[in-house]
Amino acid sequence: MSQIAISEARARLSSLIDESHTEPVYLTRRERAVAAIVDADQLKHLLEDAEELADIRAVDAAWEETERLRETPIPWEDVKRELGLS
Repeated sequence: MSQIAISEARARLSSLIDESHTEPVYLTRRERAVAAIVDADQLKHLLEDAEELADIRAVDAAWEETERLRETPIPWEDVKRELGLS
């Protein structure tokens, strides 16, 4: 894990961007990480993965709620038919 003070990073921005292609570079203020320089492609994948994880958690929560309320899920085919999608 690479860390550098913000004040020092200003002078080395170009090289820090190059370094971020292999690992994140953490920018520090008063020896505490406050931001990071991350490869753009890696960030894109992380955001996609985070969205996927959020969807999975939402489905899990919906199933738990269904079980807690002892409800019977409506089959997808019934929903499509009711909405005129089939």
